[in-house]
Parts: sequence; structure tokens; C-alpha cells
Amino acid sequence: MTATVLDLAGVTTRHEFMDRCVHSLSLPEYFGRNWDALADCLTDLSWCPAATRRRLRVTGWQEYAAASPREWRIVTQILRDASDFWQHTDTPLHVIVEEATNEV
Repeated sequence: MTATVLDLAGVTTRHEFMDRCVHSLSLPEYFGRNWDALADCLTDLSWCPAATRRRLRVTGWQEYAAASPREWRIVTQILRDASDFWQHTDTPLHVIVEEATNEV
């Protein structure tokens, strides 16, 4: 099963983060571009095909975490809560926050 990738490389602000989420996750048009809306979309995946998008890889997040540490803590909590919400269902949401690599 392939994962949806949320690549945050170059993201340093909440606005940029929300834009990246809209495009990478194909969030619905009604997405409100705020923390509550993100949490709602990740715990009500009716807008998302169950078989295709239940694996999320977050990459390139280090710059965002350094530039906006408070917001990054909010993001990680939302992702953790969403994963926990779906954990004991037939279609769990797997979230992988990848560490940086020094590969060239």
C-alpha cells in the first residue's frame, strides 16, 4: 500500500503548512485552513477513499518545526489524535513522521 506524502520542505509558516496540506492531502473544498478543521478532516475521512489514503508519511518537517515550534507541537498532537481515533477500526490511519537523512 502506498502512502500519501506530506512533504513540508520549505514550509515555515502556518499558512504555508495549510496550503501544503490542501494540495498534498487533497483536502475537501470546505477545509477551513485552521487547526480545528485539520483535526476534523483527519477524524472524519468521509471525503477520502478508505483504501488509498490511510497511510500518511510526513517528510521535510524539520525547518517548519524550527521556525514554528509551537505550531509544530499542535500538528504532531493533531496527527497523534487522528491516528489514535482510527486505531481500533477496520481502516486505521497510519502516520509516519520521517526523520531527516543525510543521504546525498
